[in-house]
Amino acid sequence: MNLHTIPAGVPFLETLARWWLDRGTDPLTTADGLFLLPTRRAARALMDAFLAVSDGRPLLLPRIVALGAIDEAPLTLAGALDLPPAVSPARRLAVLTRMILALNGAQGAPMTADRAWPLAIELASLLDEAHRAEIVLADVLPQAAALEHAAHWDRTVAFLTIVTEAWPAWLRDNGLMDGAERARRLLDAQGAAWEDGAPHPVVVAGTTGGVPAVARLIRTVARMKQGRVVLPGVDLAMDPGVWDALGAEPSHPQAGFWRLLNGLGATRDDVAAWDAPSLRADTLTHIMLPAAALAGWRTAGPHAMGDVTRLAPADEQEEAVAIALVLRDALEQPGVRAALVTPDRALAVRVAAELRRYGVVADDSAGEPLTDMPPGAFLRLLARCVADGFGPVALLSVCKHPLAGLGMTQAACRAGARALELLCLRGPAPSPGLDGLRAAAQRAAAARPGPRAEAAEAALALLDQLAARMLPLLTLARATDAAPADALRTLIQAAEALAETDAADGAHRLWAGEEGDALSTHLAELLDALPVLPPQPLATLPGLLDASMAGAMVRTRRALRGLPGAEHPRVAILGLLEARLLTADTVVLGGLAEGVWPATTDPGPWMSRPMRTACGLPAPEERVGQAAHDFSMLVTGAAQVVLSCPRRRDGAPAVPSRWLVRIEAYLRGQAASLPLHPAAAWAAALDLPAGPPVPVEPPTPRPPVALRPTRLSVSEIQTWQDDPYAIHAKHILRLRPLEPLELAADQSDYGTIVHAAIAAWVTQGGDLQIAMDQALDAAAVRPALSAWWRPRLHRIAAWVVMTERQRPQPLTVAAEADGVWVLPGGAFTLTGRADRIEKHPDGLVILDYKTGATPNKKDVGNNNAPQLPLEAAMARHGAFGLPLSGPSQMLVYWKLTGGLDAGKETICADPDGAIATKAAEGLTQLATAYAEPGQAYRAQPRGRPPRYPRYSQLARVGEWSAPNEEQDE
Repeated sequence: MNLHTIPAGVPFLETLARWWLDRGTDPLTTADGLFLLPTRRAARALMDAFLAVSDGRPLLLPRIVALGAIDEAPLTLAGALDLPPAVSPARRLAVLTRMILALNGAQGAPMTADRAWPLAIELASLLDEAHRAEIVLADVLPQAAALEHAAHWDRTVAFLTIVTEAWPAWLRDNGLMDGAERARRLLDAQGAAWEDGAPHPVVVAGTTGGVPAVARLIRTVARMKQGRVVLPGVDLAMDPGVWDALGAEPSHPQAGFWRLLNGLGATRDDVAAWDAPSLRADTLTHIMLPAAALAGWRTAGPHAMGDVTRLAPADEQEEAVAIALVLRDALEQPGVRAALVTPDRALAVRVAAELRRYGVVADDSAGEPLTDMPPGAFLRLLARCVADGFGPVALLSVCKHPLAGLGMTQAACRAGARALELLCLRGPAPSPGLDGLRAAAQRAAAARPGPRAEAAEAALALLDQLAARMLPLLTLARATDAAPADALRTLIQAAEALAETDAADGAHRLWAGEEGDALSTHLAELLDALPVLPPQPLATLPGLLDASMAGAMVRTRRALRGLPGAEHPRVAILGLLEARLLTADTVVLGGLAEGVWPATTDPGPWMSRPMRTACGLPAPEERVGQAAHDFSMLVTGAAQVVLSCPRRRDGAPAVPSRWLVRIEAYLRGQAASLPLHPAAAWAAALDLPAGPPVPVEPPTPRPPVALRPTRLSVSEIQTWQDDPYAIHAKHILRLRPLEPLELAADQSDYGTIVHAAIAAWVTQGGDLQIAMDQALDAAAVRPALSAWWRPRLHRIAAWVVMTERQRPQPLTVAAEADGVWVLPGGAFTLTGRADRIEKHPDGLVILDYKTGATPNKKDVGNNNAPQLPLEAAMARHGAFGLPLSGPSQMLVYWKLTGGLDAGKETICADPDGAIATKAAEGLTQLATAYAEPGQAYRAQPRGRPPRYPRYSQLARVGEWSAPNEEQDE
């Protein structure tokens, strides 16, 4: 047999290319041949290897293709191939989704398409695995179901009738077949065509033959006179006894070759080595010995690991920073190629982001998810926006997306979106739909017509364009159910209309570039497949779209997308499949933690481990063996290797990969160890200040006295006491914090309704419950919020009426009384609005309504809650007019929540006016102190946060208060 191997530690593709060119320099000789490699990336890399070993001279190369891309045209012309076409992936998933929906509906468990599509993906994976293993599930599942197993597996086996009965029948009826089955048949047909030899040399290189059809093709090629099979890293020096035991060790790096050679009827003696393994490869062979041979560790063995180092960062973020520093450091050496190899996509994304910190754009082999590319994200956001009834967050995401134009200039579109946000989307969400948004914008503009008129005009213009361009989608949204294909088609039409600008067509903008082309291709296939699905609620469209795009990746060139920078030619980020057979000078193996590399040996959602064994499906440990072989080849294939595992992952201690543990244990037995790479220390020191850390001082602004406020409301005095910086930010800097989006229920609005209703009832009489209803209706809150608040307001009304019957009747009463008090000397003015002032024969009673927490009597007496005492002081000085002037005998708080206890009364008696006097003196002291130029507006000088800390982030309280807290501890 023509079996060969390129040992571990020897550059595979360069050695292969050099061997081919050493056969002769005649262009016809170099061009006459066919190379079959395991992946398309390996095929492209072999072309680069030919260029490298030939020193760049022009060459006529042989055909180089991946095993899954064999040209079937010659087979068809020769009559050796008569196969039905393969079903498209999208159509297969749609039909499987329909079958899942039908089966669940028959079992009385209704399911929607967005939940069924991911299950269809899992079923398709099972089908492909069975095809590759050449297992007919309909023949083996009944025997597997007969095994003793948990009761829920009976339901699973019943569910799997979809792939054993319904799906094969559908394929037969439509004259189609699965792509994996067709690929297997194609490999067999190619092997049969080569049984009598091929008209040109054929080289199968780099595969481990884990798929039976590939193994049969290898057997055919190995027996051909012009055939060569070149395997990567077969261990020819392993002890025969250990080699023979690999059948029971499927997770060993050489187990795949053991199965392949046994299947070929060959032995290692039939495999010719093209070079000698490196000393590092010999060491790793000893390290990776199976469990039955670990007694060999007791004797002295090779421990030449060379430039292999260990990276032990604290967590995933530090790991990404450290790896980026390793790759960046490698670029300091001319001509050095560096690569990160990891199965952890989250780590790959982090490292790519950290590299951009140094202006390095890595060539990420996995590409970017289609869902995250601008066109895909825009379509998903639009679907979510409609499903959410134009909720503020979803709507702003669409209108502020770079692809949104709405027929205007992009600047006008963004201005309209910002105006709409500021006018009516901050704070409690308006009524759903475009009509609710329009009404909210008009109300906001009417409240302050002057400064908001221009903003309202921009917001309304944006809403007009939205309504016009989304009319078909809005019409569809009114239906209970819709055909998924119609819903998706309408969504695409709306997206094209929204993407239009005053200067560019929406379709051109949406489908431009590689990402637009990839999305349009995906959607075209999806639209062709979706008609098989029954009508679905429109709310399922976002989930269905997300599920259909799951796993789809796009390889784009940044220059074509107009992004700054281009991929660095010497830095790559690779997954395990892409890294096979490739070499670099510096390689970082990242994410070497159990459950990541190797991945968890999960038998899958459909079968238990015994059921898989009974069906003849490959054991999950075989995937671990392939990952172990990848690890071994990568460790031995680069000049410098860094093995990285963080000490913590997801907030918990990380368990290092079994291979990393083996390396360290073996080396300790040989009185050696892996040196630590300094990159973790680099990462820890990267963002530290040049000198010792200096605590941040609290802000102490001292604005000119002329700019300081001399007029405040009574409700702001407590803020002035507890957080003077908030007064500085609001009245001197004139900063106003934005309300959050989609505020579920704003307590201040609730309080406004309660105050308005009680004021109307006090002044006009009538039914308080009706007054509550009228105030709630006038507030125009969302229907759901109105339904939640109305019964609570009714309970408040009942409590207030009951309490009023028990209280003495006043001589005079005023609701929402406005007052102005100029302090003696005229330097400061206090304003306020008292909720209610009553005049009784023995003095005034001042009431304050609170829908939240009320201050306790101690805080009122100590002037820590000065609002009501200051209103008493204002009344004593006639601030509310002569009919309501005089001393106050009682300060009353009503806590009105409408909950289980609808209301609660707290009375603070003050017959001698001491509380009011103390509050007035405190206010005078405050006004006098802040009239001095040296008085600073400090943040929270009392050490306690204010009730509403709206400016704490601006004052950076968390930064300068933390050291003090640590010292207090």
